[in-house]
Formats: sequence, C-alpha cells, structure tokens
Amino acid sequence: MKAAKEQDKGNGSVSTIAVTEESGSTAQDLIAEKKSLPPLVSALKATAEVDVATFHFPGHNRGHAAPSSLIGLIGLKPFLYDLNGLPELGTLSCPRGAILEAQKEAAKLFGSSETRFLVGGTTCGIQAAIMATCSPGESLILARNSHSSAISAMVLSGALPKYIIPEYNCNWDIATYINPLDVRRAIEDLEREGRRARAVFITSPTYHGVCSSLSEISELCHSHHIPLIVDEAHGAHFKFHPQLPDTALEQGADLAVQSTHKVLCSLGQSSMLHMSGNIIDRDRVCKCLQTLQTTSPSHLLLASLDAARAQLGESPDSIFNQAMELAYEARFLLKQIPGISVLEDFNFPGYDPMRLTVGVWQIGFSGHEADEILHGDHGIVAELVGNRYITFAFNLGTRREHIQRLVSGIKQLATASKNQIKEKVEHTSIAPFVFDDIVISLSPRDAFFATKRRVALKESLGRVSGELICPYPPAIPVLIPGEVITEKALDYLLLCQSKGAFITGASDPSLSSIVVCHV
Repeated sequence: MKAAKEQDKGNGSVSTIAVTEESGSTAQDLIAEKKSLPPLVSALKATAEVDVATFHFPGHNRGHAAPSSLIGLIGLKPFLYDLNGLPELGTLSCPRGAILEAQKEAAKLFGSSETRFLVGGTTCGIQAAIMATCSPGESLILARNSHSSAISAMVLSGALPKYIIPEYNCNWDIATYINPLDVRRAIEDLEREGRRARAVFITSPTYHGVCSSLSEISELCHSHHIPLIVDEAHGAHFKFHPQLPDTALEQGADLAVQSTHKVLCSLGQSSMLHMSGNIIDRDRVCKCLQTLQTTSPSHLLLASLDAARAQLGESPDSIFNQAMELAYEARFLLKQIPGISVLEDFNFPGYDPMRLTVGVWQIGFSGHEADEILHGDHGIVAELVGNRYITFAFNLGTRREHIQRLVSGIKQLATASKNQIKEKVEHTSIAPFVFDDIVISLSPRDAFFATKRRVALKESLGRVSGELICPYPPAIPVLIPGEVITEKALDYLLLCQSKGAFITGASDPSLSSIVVCHV
C-alpha cells in the first residue's frame, strides 16, 4: 500500500490522496518487501503509509502544514516519515518492537553485548557513560584533549578529573595517543592519595585518525576492576576493513560511543553506544540515557541508524574496499608533490588510513590559508583545518573525481608558493610546561554552578577559571573550569591567538577578558 501526497500550488496546502495498491503488487510481494527492509525502516514505512486521521505531534501533521520554504528544499517525504510517540514505533526509553530489534541487529554487527541508539550525537553517549560509572566526588581519568562532552559529563555527574597529557607531535602540532604508562601512573597517583579511579576515558581514534593501544589500557584497567570508556566517534568504520585498526570493543573496551553519522552513513546527530563485558552496570547506563535523551526522538534519525547498519551488513568485509583504495591513491599522489607532507604512522599504536592529514607549512602556507584557497578556487571542502595542516575525511561517498580535484588543487597550491614570496609559517607547538603547574581549585561541577564575574585578562592571573578555553589548533584545553589561571597558560593563549588560532569556549574570543569563579 502506498500513500501519495500532493501540494496545492495555489495555497501551499497538502492533501492526502486515497491509498491504493501499486499495480501488479500482491500481498506476498508486500510481505517480501517488508522482510527485506531493516526492522525500524520497515516499521516507519508501514506506519506512515496507513490512511489515518492524524491528531498527534509533530505539528506539521505529516506534511499538511510543512513550511513551504523547507518543502522547496527537501520535498514532502521527510515530513511524512517524521513521526514519534506512536505505540507501533516504540520508544528509546523502553525499547521494544522495531527499535529493540534494530538495536539487537546493530549489536550483532558491531560485536557488542548490547547497543543503544542515540539521537543526541556521541555527546549524549559520552555523558551517559561517565554518569553511569562516576558518582559525585569520584575520580575519572581522562586525557587533557578530551572532547568538551567529557567536561560537561563531569559537570553532570560531579566526577573529579585526573588528567593525562597525550603524546604530542611538535612537528605537526597535534596531540596523538595516550601512553598506557601514563594511565598506570594516574591510577597509582590516585591510590597514593587514598582515592580510586572509577573509570578511564580515552579518545581513540583522534580527529586525525591516531589510535591508542586500547588493548594494553583495557588490560590495565581491568586488572584494577576499572571500566574503560572509549570515545570512538571517528572509528565507527573500523570493523569493516582488514587494514583498519581493531575496534575499541575488540580491544576490550567496556563502553564505546561511535558517531555513526561521521564515516558511516546515518543522518547527522545519530550515534550508537555499545556495551561489553560485565564490569559496567547496564541498567545504570540505560537510566542515564533516559535522563539525557529526548522523550520525542526523531524516528528519521533512528531509522537512519538501522539503515546504515543494514547497508554495512550487506557486504561487511568489502564495503570499504573502494574508499580504502582511493585513500591510498590520494596519499601516494600527494606524497609526490614537493613541499607537501602527509601524516602517516609515526610509530603510533594505530592509524586510520582513511583520515588524510596534509602538511602545508613547507610551502609557506598556514592550514587556514591553504584551506581558503582550496575551498574558494577549487571547490574542495576539508573536514578539519590546523595551523600547519588540513585534514580530509574519506568515506563511502568519496569518488575518484574528488581525488583528482584534491590532488590537482594541492599541486596548484604548491606551484603558487614558488611563484610568490611568502614568509615561512612559524612553528607554534604546545609547550608541555604549560601544564606543569596545574592546580584544581574547584571540580568542573562546582565551577559550573559557582558565582562568576568577568575580569580583564591580566586581572585573571591566580583566579579560578569559569570557562573552558581551548585554542584551535591545537585543540588542547589550556583552561578548564575550576583550575587556577597561571601566567604560562595566559602567555600560551595569547601566543596561539597571535598565530591565528581560533579561541573556542571563551565568552570573549578576543581574550581581553576572562570569566572567573567568585571564590
């Protein structure tokens, strides 16, 4: 059965045409079609195509009142399937029916004991994972370059941070992996203080595709009965090609959160949380998700997760073959261009070859300058831009013509650098001494709720930061709420700003003032 809708061109209203069977379709055909579709996609399709009088949310009423400007952009169909809160579709808070079946199918494919769908991005999954493992006043070991969602999770949970500084590649000006020895030291430091780590939180892979040795870290954590949480936002595709690193779950992680919408093909904002092992309290994870996730999730987002899983399941061992070939081809061709560097496995524990980071400092450009030229003159859109590099993400939609345009654009960029006098891009790398004298005066939670006021930059010295301030690049937080502001930190922030870094998190991006806690 198929419902059709048409728009009255005169007034923009939408009317429902009678539901009719497609010519030649039999009941058996429809049953076969339903079985061939992923469970949540099938349920959404069946629900949307029933001829009913609708008195439920959302207010566009299956497209009858959809804004004409958006209809002109995406058409009517997305509104027809924008449903939620209907019993036949189920809920996230108490999964059953199609949602439960879809999550079980995802767990099978990704190798988890249980998988939960997320409509608040990986941010929501990270917050739930930390809240489920850390109570107020308990310690969380995490990297200094963790995503801001980990900081907000500490605000929500009341967990106390024990920071680890990641290994740093000064030549490229990027944070790389977490050394397992640093995790061990952090655990032992807490024990000497009479405290116990309730969880370890690792980002692997990083935005640049650099992986940590999660197998070593998980073995260390489990020997102390500590759960390992992995922000695997950029590694949802790892299970689907032999030349990709092992997944977090394969290396012993207890909780892994993946952005299914990044390299995989679900809609933006949709992610998955995978659970494994018997250390974590799964009921508590689910309760935290109930607390954090909307009670009116978009079933378009949920169905896209189910569809992305089904897409992978059709050929899990070969689906990334073409994308991988193109990534290696681009890497090889770019390495032939004089003055161009390509980030490769510099003795990293693991590296994602589908994340291509190109260094442009030797041809006299900053990453921002090069990106502006590539985008404006060649129509090339990068994923990430740094002071000395540009990062390009490869995926199932990458095409050979994209590669040809990328290589041609960078060749012209390198040629242009020879034809004009350019000042050499100065090297600004993060100085480890910036973090030598970190003093935590308040927990992130206490700092978040503390009374605050704005002071001039020079007056902030010695006060407690009320903001998370992060120069980008290199994207490592220099100030985190609750930490005492040092002269080294301020000097470094100003240095990064002078080199063109964008200051994120600061309510005053010019850094003429900083918000501090009134303590």
